[in-house]
Amino acid sequence: MNLDNFTIKSQEAVQRASEIAKSKSHQSIEPAHILKGIIEIAENISSFIFNKLGVNVANLTAVIDSYINTFPKVSGSADSYLSAEGHTVLQNAVKISEKKGDKFVSTESILVAVLESKDKAGQILKDAGITKSDLLKVIDELRKGSKADSQTAEDTYNSLNRFAVNYNESARNGKLDPVIGRDEEIRRVLQILSRRTKNNPILIGEPGVGKTAIAEGIAHRIIN
Repeated sequence: MNLDNFTIKSQEAVQRASEIAKSKSHQSIEPAHILKGIIEIAENISSFIFNKLGVNVANLTAVIDSYINTFPKVSGSADSYLSAEGHTVLQNAVKISEKKGDKFVSTESILVAVLESKDKAGQILKDAGITKSDLLKVIDELRKGSKADSQTAEDTYNSLNRFAVNYNESARNGKLDPVIGRDEEIRRVLQILSRRTKNNPILIGEPGVGKTAIAEGIAHRIIN
């Protein structure tokens, strides 16, 4: 299948799927190989998506690995080929991308295609509690209106959401434990944040001294 209209990350994910299949002596590249390739190659994006969906990536990967290990092995060193199911997934990813107005097929479009497939890999995602509507919502949150209009599209998505934690959102959703103490530090940070100038406090210190607790305490006060 011609992957010229796939993003670089998508091409790398499919290549990684081929490498996984070959390393396992599997004759064909299945949707499960592709899914694992996406998780490994597009780690930041897949982690963001699965974390937002409340899916433990390590547990999901273990289930995928267990399924992959059930595939029959073949002898010889011939390259693995794309199975009919794998081909269908990539073709559907193209259609999904076109529907979203993308010029290139991104890794998250392939992920949607895997979920929609009748293959066991799609069922694994469904068993993890992932629905198409929820997945599309998280992808929209990731993209923030961006389109896959270049082969490096994934690099342009909302980096802040991918690499940072929104403590305000966590506090609003009751996901943060109450913060005991630290009132003086929290008050001082809020005072600095309220300034018109020089309003960028920095929390420094050894691991375990309570920097995160201060940030969580600030989030609680903002929400309350």
